[in-house]
Amino acid sequence: MLTNQGKTAHNVQKPHDENNTNMRTELEFALELAECATREILPRFHNCTVNYKSDGTEVTDADRAAESTMRNVIAQRFSDDDVLGEEWGRSGKGRSSRMWILDPIDGTAWFTMGIPVFGTLIALCEHDEPVLGVIHFPVLGETVYASKGQGCWFKRGRENPRMIRVAAAVPLRSATVCASGPHASNIQPLPDTHPYNLTGVIEQARKFKFGPDCLQHALVARGRINAAIDTVMKPWDIAALVPCIEEAGGILTDLRGNRAGILNCDNILASCSEQLHDEMLQVLNAGINPSLLNDPAIVLASQGA
Repeated sequence: MLTNQGKTAHNVQKPHDENNTNMRTELEFALELAECATREILPRFHNCTVNYKSDGTEVTDADRAAESTMRNVIAQRFSDDDVLGEEWGRSGKGRSSRMWILDPIDGTAWFTMGIPVFGTLIALCEHDEPVLGVIHFPVLGETVYASKGQGCWFKRGRENPRMIRVAAAVPLRSATVCASGPHASNIQPLPDTHPYNLTGVIEQARKFKFGPDCLQHALVARGRINAAIDTVMKPWDIAALVPCIEEAGGILTDLRGNRAGILNCDNILASCSEQLHDEMLQVLNAGINPSLLNDPAIVLASQGA
């Protein structure tokens, strides 16, 4: 298993305990935020204005409207808390130990194509540790949500919420695995990055599919798939996933096996068991010496040339 200390860092010290009543209240508030975002997003689905950021990624009027609305609601209820969002960056006084992290539309490309598998991500962090997460799918009407010590829950439409768990442990040869795309892997290397051995996972898994962004992680939490890989991530992509995966009994680290400082990791692996997680880490990190990544021969070899 490959980590910065030679042992998979699956455990992290939890932040100080919150009163259960307060945590339930804040989780209910986060679910209300998701509904606020939905009211901005749905009228613009199939009818959005698309622009491009400086990094070439898409942004829509729905992204911006939904994040602005959520920020306004947070300011009214928790005015001392900081906020970090994909569209408007960080705001607040910078003196709070608490920060809300927002991604109004995770999977904007799916949204602009009219495919209803995008999600809204909402998290509350204390001392940079995610303690509450909501993964909401506005068109599907489905929500996965969790807070520390309260389990992970799934709700569809008007149905009553039910507690969910990850799937039973299986080896990679029996696992169903998803990845958000081939970028930063040995299929599609990016400059100055470690090209993870995604082809090894594809070859060894029982079933492999490329899946939509946060939806694949929601499926891990629900026990529908065994593992999900994201090779390019930002804090707003990660924060809400952490409580959901871990409260459902799963494992979440970066692709080197590190759990500490998870918000600032560039990539993540979520899986249903430590056994599968360690096996996938070994496969993903196999075959390439990171010190040789700038060697053209190594890059060509990683592409199968």
